[in-house]
Amino acid sequence: MLLSLQIKNFAIVNELTIDWRSGMTAITGETGAGKSIAIDALSLCLGERADVASIRPGAAKAEITAQFDIRQLPNAQQFLNDLMLDDEEQNCILRRVVMQNGRSKSFINGNSVTAAQLKELGQRLIAIHGQHAHQLLLKPEHQLGLLDAYAGHDTLLHAVRAQYQHYHTLQKEHAELIKQQQAQAAKKQLLEYQVQELDEFALEEGEYEQIETEHTRLSHSQTLAESCQRELMCLSEQDDQTVLGQLQHSVQTFIELSNYDPKLQEISQLLGEAAVQLEEGCRELRAYGENIEQDPERLQAVEDRLAQAMTLSRKHQISPELLHQHHQQLHEELASICSNNERIEDLQHEIAEALHAYQISAAQLSESRAQAALTLNDLISESMHELSMENGQFAIELNQHEDRRPNELGMDKIEFLVSTNPGQPLQALAKVASGGELSRISLAIQVIIANRVTTPTLIFDEVDVGISGPTASQVGKQLRQLGNSTQVICVTHLPQVACSGHHQFFVSKRVEGGETFTSMLPLVQEQRVDEIARLLGGDKVSSTTRASAKELLEVQGA
Repeated sequence: MLLSLQIKNFAIVNELTIDWRSGMTAITGETGAGKSIAIDALSLCLGERADVASIRPGAAKAEITAQFDIRQLPNAQQFLNDLMLDDEEQNCILRRVVMQNGRSKSFINGNSVTAAQLKELGQRLIAIHGQHAHQLLLKPEHQLGLLDAYAGHDTLLHAVRAQYQHYHTLQKEHAELIKQQQAQAAKKQLLEYQVQELDEFALEEGEYEQIETEHTRLSHSQTLAESCQRELMCLSEQDDQTVLGQLQHSVQTFIELSNYDPKLQEISQLLGEAAVQLEEGCRELRAYGENIEQDPERLQAVEDRLAQAMTLSRKHQISPELLHQHHQQLHEELASICSNNERIEDLQHEIAEALHAYQISAAQLSESRAQAALTLNDLISESMHELSMENGQFAIELNQHEDRRPNELGMDKIEFLVSTNPGQPLQALAKVASGGELSRISLAIQVIIANRVTTPTLIFDEVDVGISGPTASQVGKQLRQLGNSTQVICVTHLPQVACSGHHQFFVSKRVEGGETFTSMLPLVQEQRVDEIARLLGGDKVSSTTRASAKELLEVQGA
């Protein structure tokens, strides 16, 4: 439950601290005093969108702090535990700071969090029913949400959402592949032609470099043969006039001279080694020359392959050395397009299976909704009777369309029907109910739903607009009864509702030094009598209105 709320520099509030208690708390006050400011501040603290305009004029920032007791709230405890933000004393402190630059900061138990996390936790702590809730009652999505809240089938809702998300993901992938398939149809035809052409050419990795080298050798084979023969003659095949012969003669000479000077032995050895190397080189040169190939046919074949490689490289606008790699890339791209076609076929089966699973979950959800609707129809009709709509009848109409496009809320089409006069058939709520009747029906639904939800604190912000007299008394009675098991905070202008509260706050404003200040104070019993009398008689409080106020409080037991 909500324990305290601290407000600093928010709207016309300078600084305000409010301590809350269990039961029903009524908030009343003068017109324009800002009875809903505490609710607005609390909404901001619970993660609602921050607005610089909410900062008090002249202040650098607005700051809201709310403290909750979560000992009886396992959902909130689990949320904090998952984020490692839990408190040993099982208290929860939320803080929101809004600065003039438009930025805001959010904190849970002193730890910085996102506004989204703050809002998610807030939904486990408080449910706020605004003064325009009856207008939402006309929207099918809101009607469905109310029915689901009463039914409490969260597991079924989660299953339907999960099945829908899976189905939607597959549908999205299928649509994207179809789009790609259409865009790639022409490209596939081109790829098939290109790959076939390169397949026929079948250039191996590194082959271009090899044939380029072979072409150079074959085209210069005559020069190579003649040069090798000429150099071989010079080196070793012209008797003593050859380089080898002269080197061998020098070796022998230095061997003989080393007898006179041993230092020449090393020179003779080096020259001897050179002679051996030269002789080996001559043998290799002779063998090379004997194996030089002069093959015009092979040369022509190599030239043709080189020319074809050059042609293909120009066609694909790449260097010939990269032709083999490009060929592999085109192969992979074509295979990818073909695999997309296979994936499309697989997806069609997966989508059909996902849709079937979704329909099963949606049917289970529809059945649960139908059962809850039967009970809710009777409860709301009974509540309408208590709220001065003696002949009122309420019904929820659900239609399941198997051919309806799936969505995350299931396949139900919902409509709230009502009849307010005898003999009048059930018709759509928007066509039959007046503004006041709509407010009463909305309030009845909210009270009934509130009895079924686990949110520990319920806030009703002037939901009794358009209600008066005996009906207002009945509304107050219902809210007080609700407050016996749940913390209820109600902003109201009706004395019949205000006197039903276990506790009451009075909101007032004053002007000092050209500035407006708002205060919110708890009322003791005598003060409550005066405030209820003011609500009954306007600004003039008489002994008669005070007596009526006292009687109202006694009747309600407040």
